Amino acid sequence: MTKSYRDKIVDGEQLDAVVAGVRKDGHTVVQCHGCFDIVHPGHIRYLQFARQQGDVLIVSITGDSNVDKGAERPYIPQELRAENLAALMFVDYVCIHTAPTAESLLARIKPDVYVKGAEYEHATDARFLAEKSVVESYGGRLIFSSGEIVFSSTDLIDRIRDDHADHERLPLFCNRHGITRDSIDELLAGFRNLNVLVVGDIVLDRYVFCDAIGVANEAPMMSLVQRSERTYLGGAAIVARHVAALGARAFLLSAGATDDTTQRIRGVLDDDSIETSLIASRPSLVEKTRFLSENNKLFKVDRGQRHPLDSVAERQAAVTLEQQAKRADAVIICDFGYGMITGSLLTRVLPALRQNVPVLTADVSGGQASLLEFRHVDLLCPTEREARATLNDHSSGLSALAWKLMQETQARRLFITLEKRGMVVFDRQTQQRDAPEWGGRLKSEQLPALADHPIDLLGCGDALLAASTLALAAGGKLMSAAYVGAVAAAVEASTLGNQPVAAKVFQRWLGDRRELIAPRNTIERSKLRSEVAPAAKTVREIGEPHTHA
Repeated sequence: MTKSYRDKIVDGEQLDAVVAGVRKDGHTVVQCHGCFDIVHPGHIRYLQFARQQGDVLIVSITGDSNVDKGAERPYIPQELRAENLAALMFVDYVCIHTAPTAESLLARIKPDVYVKGAEYEHATDARFLAEKSVVESYGGRLIFSSGEIVFSSTDLIDRIRDDHADHERLPLFCNRHGITRDSIDELLAGFRNLNVLVVGDIVLDRYVFCDAIGVANEAPMMSLVQRSERTYLGGAAIVARHVAALGARAFLLSAGATDDTTQRIRGVLDDDSIETSLIASRPSLVEKTRFLSENNKLFKVDRGQRHPLDSVAERQAAVTLEQQAKRADAVIICDFGYGMITGSLLTRVLPALRQNVPVLTADVSGGQASLLEFRHVDLLCPTEREARATLNDHSSGLSALAWKLMQETQARRLFITLEKRGMVVFDRQTQQRDAPEWGGRLKSEQLPALADHPIDLLGCGDALLAASTLALAAGGKLMSAAYVGAVAAAVEASTLGNQPVAAKVFQRWLGDRRELIAPRNTIERSKLRSEVAPAAKTVREIGEPHTHA
């Protein structure tokens, strides 16, 4: 007769008896351990995989008192989490463990196989390494699951916490990290004291506005009538313009052309009080033409080729970088893949920049640039697509992807943008590179997109990079920098074309943003939850060896 799911939930003495019986019958024991706050498809695949590795699957869960995932976690009490797992047909037994890690329980059970998620395969977290050491000490096997489907309970909980998830998450995000209108105004005021060096390719973004008049007679194609056109400065030039418009002093180092276009660009930048060094090293600048009808982009045509700096131009760029870096509070490197940023230039200048510049940030755009060239920077800001293309990883979960990228580049922090879904902020447990936690699991938090009605997404990433860098250089914390960057991206998205985000427009956009006012019910909700959480316990817990509840 099949036992009920309640019979699968065992305490310490029962678990000892179960393991002894299994071993007496010559069967193998498999163990999994985790929080399992919300059982999602990633958990299901993980547990199914684990069950296939032996005869009996024991799942241990972290007790409520040791779930270190924030003030409101776990979302599901330990008794219900245990019942959820026990209801799965491929889980044989479930127990609640009161210690922070499974280390003592592993030493007690001595499972033949201990299964962890794929994201742990290269982890250096001290807690995981202690568990690994225990398993290997008695000859057990540690196996990592495939990771073919990766979800995050934290992300799911954030999504379902309220009916209006994004609108509710924003006030909680800002309240949790002390982000207020006053703190943002203080950061903006600090921008005026900063010197920022921007390095990268200049791109001309040309918009051709058309009327669609139907289908052409000679072929089944759209027929357009051109009305007007406008050209915007893009690439590293718009990043420098954002920096200047937000109040800082900007210096742009880029590759110029031998035609008269460079002189016109220098005039625009001079009007913005941006100092420049434009090395004449290519016949023309890259131009990207977008054809629009009623502000809808129809198609894009790129003109221009990659022209890497030659040895003389590269030496000139390196000298300028070193000179300007002496007075820079931050350096932003933008690699659009057209040759201003070369691997040899980065090899030459990055170590000195890292040593002398307080804040060093970078981003790439296009398939000809690689994030892996940027080592030891303070912040990388790729899109999810760029991050996956860089690592040739199109299946891992976002957290696993972020960990791989940060390990490859040794970056301190990472923003991965998700277009209309906002971005996810990744941070290390410590910024001390020689600490064991440096390579451990990342801390992460999602920040929803702030643009309610975006008009044009061109340049949003550039605005995010510029504003976030300024916030970090002004002494802002990571989450404040993420919020400031998200605001700049939202302002940029509300205009057509690549326009610099001005400080006055930035402040006007903030207006009466509700997330900058601490929600009054936050304390009441936390208090109510703490009163409800200690409900009558129906399941006994397993704690340290020889200790039973």
